[in-house]
Amino acid sequence: IMSSSMTIPVIDVQGNNFKELWAAMVIAIKTSSFIAIDTELSGLGSRKALLSESIEDRYKAICHAARTRSILSLGFACYKKLDDKDDSTYLVQVYNLTLLCSEEYIIEPQSVQFLVQHGFDFNKQYAEGISYYKGNDKGSDAHGVNMRSLFIELLRANKPLVVHNGLIDMVFLYQCFYAHLPDRLGTFIADLSQMFPSGIYDTKYATEYELRFTASYLEYAYKKCKLENSKAIAGGGNGSHVFLEFCKYTGSMQSYIDYRPCLDNQNQDGALNICVQFSAYGWCPNGSQCSMSHDTDLIIQQDEKIREDKRKKRKRKNKKKGSQGPTEACSSPQGKRLHFEETELDQAVPISEHQEKTPSSEPADATHAFEPEKADSKNGNEESQPEASSEAPVRPKEKKAEGGTHRAGFDAFMTGYIFAYARNLSENTEESSTAPLIPACLNKLFLSGKSLPLHVAKSTFSKSSKAHVHKMEYVWGKGTAVKPEGTA
Repeated sequence: IMSSSMTIPVIDVQGNNFKELWAAMVIAIKTSSFIAIDTELSGLGSRKALLSESIEDRYKAICHAARTRSILSLGFACYKKLDDKDDSTYLVQVYNLTLLCSEEYIIEPQSVQFLVQHGFDFNKQYAEGISYYKGNDKGSDAHGVNMRSLFIELLRANKPLVVHNGLIDMVFLYQCFYAHLPDRLGTFIADLSQMFPSGIYDTKYATEYELRFTASYLEYAYKKCKLENSKAIAGGGNGSHVFLEFCKYTGSMQSYIDYRPCLDNQNQDGALNICVQFSAYGWCPNGSQCSMSHDTDLIIQQDEKIREDKRKKRKRKNKKKGSQGPTEACSSPQGKRLHFEETELDQAVPISEHQEKTPSSEPADATHAFEPEKADSKNGNEESQPEASSEAPVRPKEKKAEGGTHRAGFDAFMTGYIFAYARNLSENTEESSTAPLIPACLNKLFLSGKSLPLHVAKSTFSKSSKAHVHKMEYVWGKGTAVKPEGTA
């Protein structure tokens, strides 16, 4: 159950238990209210191309990365809303799949370094990774127990899909488990809108434009949502709150679970100096060697203090004027990042995290290797805790455990939590089963450095790709090109 500190069970899926866990994964997918996804990639290629001014050029660069690199692990978190409970209570199941592409692919040294620093086990990946190939189907591989079939189950379930800074994730998922990517962005978007008729939601977009937190990298957004939710519960009041429940795993399942502690350290006195770049982006070029603190709890605490000081100052001013000041909201993420607009794009940013893409300084968000925001945000998790302190020999060990090989799974969990929190805030009293979960964020993918999102909708000028039309016939049966919106 949700308290400010909790332990998240992440189910570790690899070649030796994939078949055994297949039925449980498919049931979790089919019975969920929404599914959050995250990937770890082997690289992203040129950071500059990934942040190209032209979105079409940006898409081409991400396609090139997806065709030449690979997904190393896939995390998905199934959130099932329990209607018989008060508030917004979800049963959550988190899976982390270790994968091994059977074809040659590029692996970038800085991505490997970043993943290893955060506990990714490449020996395990090569020994036990679930095999898959990229591009179009070969023969009858869409049947049977494999990644292509699992992706088909995800599509057939027709659930809202939730990502964080997810354009790169979506391009890689398409190329690795679905079909050969179309050359044009318009075609890809047309295909996506039919593949996920219940909608795609990007929590990076939701954090920046709906929640308007001071920063929007994944770990920051997650911890801030958790803090706000805990404060609301402690304060009582009539509002609805988010609560989580997890399954109790028994028998052989227990040996596959990585219990990930998610602790709140809100008793820090702020004695450590905070790394300004990490605070803004969730990423720092010095990584674990940085002498400043990367502790997200500390960063949020500092942001809360700054916000409170500003509020008091305004209150004093308003008292003098005798006027009512504007209501208080978090300052938007852009403010924090202003100092870094000139940062070099080609820094070796971690790839594993889909760094959140943000303006110019953040690398692209794909594999998460280079977008500072995404990478950080997703990876920030692991990074932030360990870095936070210079105190102990024990610390590095904690850091590793924090990240472990289950980063994609835990990042998917955090992504889903942000969505559950934002959904609860925007909840509609007369909700219908077909209504968008967060209408203002439906089918809007965050674009680094752009004020407008990428809208996932079929345009009158774009046709679906041939490979996609063929796959849709397989998913829904011939004659129904696409299942109607909102049906489950």
